[in-house]
Order: sequence, then structure tokens, then C-alpha cells
Amino acid sequence: MIRSAFGKAVAKALRSQKRFYGASDGDGTQHERVAAQMIQYALGHARSQRSGQSYDEAMLVLEQGVSNLRGGGEEGSVDAIGTIMLAMSTLLYERGKLVDAMEKLEEIYLLASPSSAIRVAAWEGLMGLKMEAGQDATSLVLADDTANSTALKLRANTIRGLADLLNGEIEPAKSFFEGFEDCNVEAGKEQVGNVMLSYGEFLHCTGNILLAKDTYEKSLRALENENLSGTSYKAAANMVPEEALLGVSCALGQLLSHSGKFNEAEELLTKALTKAEHHFGSSHPKVGIILTCIGLMFKQKAKSESSSSILVQEGLYRRALDLLKAPTLNSEVTDPQGDKRDIVALARGCTFVL
Repeated sequence: MIRSAFGKAVAKALRSQKRFYGASDGDGTQHERVAAQMIQYALGHARSQRSGQSYDEAMLVLEQGVSNLRGGGEEGSVDAIGTIMLAMSTLLYERGKLVDAMEKLEEIYLLASPSSAIRVAAWEGLMGLKMEAGQDATSLVLADDTANSTALKLRANTIRGLADLLNGEIEPAKSFFEGFEDCNVEAGKEQVGNVMLSYGEFLHCTGNILLAKDTYEKSLRALENENLSGTSYKAAANMVPEEALLGVSCALGQLLSHSGKFNEAEELLTKALTKAEHHFGSSHPKVGIILTCIGLMFKQKAKSESSSSILVQEGLYRRALDLLKAPTLNSEVTDPQGDKRDIVALARGCTFVL
């Protein structure tokens, strides 16, 4: 079955070469285009079945792709290998294997001279995973090779600022976001949805609510216009456009509910829930995170309107805890892959105060 999956991926790539390479606006080398075809097949196969076996088969397809490219030793194959490794990290992350996903990104640094886009994507993904795992990400250093690309420089600076912000270091974080509002950032151009999300979070945390709302909305529009195939945009793990889209939806939903705009918040969060269920499956922990956000929105709404939605909230929180696989209160959490303790504590705490 696994060999069959790889054979199908290779055959698909070979069959589509003429069409794929014939596109007038095709980007990248021939190796990168074949890699893109393999990634599209592997991600589609893993996500369509959402089983351990389908993810294993997808990983084998990508591993074989890396092996073939390394064996060829031809010029232009390094970025193709790096792109496949980014996709492998994303698959590992989707299965909850944070440590393995980090290790795969670290392997990219061992490649011989990958492009700045690949290096920034690997570093950004590693920063994002460390932050999600509760580890210190501020010590990670990226070589200063982004001077020739405004988009890459913005991505590098904003993720650094976000790491400082997460540690409560407001002033150091501010230095990375200075001048951002003067940059010519337009939704849908240069793939800067992640950048605007990070900047929006900084503004939100520092109390600039109006500008935060505007920035979140720009991020949302940019990410909705992205090609979410997982191949054209160099990103990995929790920094891919699909993840950022859910992140900005939750952040903007929270801001709207705190501003009393409950109908807008509910519509936005419900849309995010539908997307998460479609992309990850209805039993994925990501769905639990969004359910917690919806529960908090209903709590804020009930408080504002002096009404009651206890049963709705309780159902949402309990379902979220089930999906997050929350441990019992007296148990020790030993899973190094990430236990989502913050969101679990939030959902559990809300059930206690209903």
C-alpha cells in the first residue's frame, strides 16, 4: 500500500510535468516543481483520510522524494529538498509530534546553501513551535540575510517581536514592530498574512484596539486570498497560512466580543470552526481551541446582556476538553510533544465558574 502510494505520487508528477512546466508564470526550478507536485499529493492523501496510516504513507512519499533529489546531486535541488522538508514538518505537527517537527526543521540548516526564503521559513516555523511548546524562542538566531526582501525581513522581525511579547518583554518587542505601519503592506501581496497577524497581536496586547482590529482584518483578507496548497508559500508547521487563518479568526473574534460586537464575533468564529473541521477533521485538537473561543464569546455576551447561556457554554467547554485530550486534574503531564496546558486550563476554569 505504501509503495503504491509513492508510485501514484511519482506518476502524478510525471504526467503533469508538461502542463505544470508549460505555465507562463511558473516559478522555481524543475526540481522545485516536481517537489511541489509530490507535496500536493502527499498533503492531500494524508488529510483526505486523516488516519495514522495515511500520514505514514504521505511521509514515505516525501522521504523518498528527498532521497531521490539528494541522489541526483543536480544544481537547483537544494531548495526543492528544503521545500519538501518544510512539508514534512507540517505533517508531523498536524499529528501532534512537535518535537519531531522541530527536528525536521533543524535538518534544513544542514543543507548546503538553501535560499533565504527556505531558511526564514524553517526558522519562523521553529520559533512558532517553540512558542507553542512553552519553550524560550528568543535565543534562536537567524543569519541576517533578508536585506534584499522586504517580505522576508518583516516575517523575521515580527516573529522575533512575538517571541518577546510572549515573554512579557514589551519594549524589546516594540523595537521589532517599529516602522511597520509605514511599510507598503497590501493584502494579498507578498504573502504577509502572518506578518500582519503578529503585528495585530502586538497592538492588541498593548491596548491599541482600533488599529489591532484593522490589522487583523487586513491579515484575514490576505490569508483568505492566499493559495493554501502548501507549496507556493514557503512556511511550515503552525506558521502555514491555514494555521494563521485560524489564529487571526480567533484573535479578531475575541476582540469583537470584548467590543460588544457579538454577532460579528459569532459569525467569524463559526466560519473558523467550519474551516478547522474541514481541514483537520472534527476530532482534531484545533477544533477544541476554537470551541473554547466560542464558549468565551458566549460568556462575554451573557455577561453584557445579563442573560444566561450556561448550558451552551458548558457543552462547548466539555467538548473542547475532550478534543484537547485534557488530563485529569491530579495527573502529571509528561508528554514532550505539547500538552496545550494554557487552553486546557482556560476551558477547564470556565467550566468551574459557570
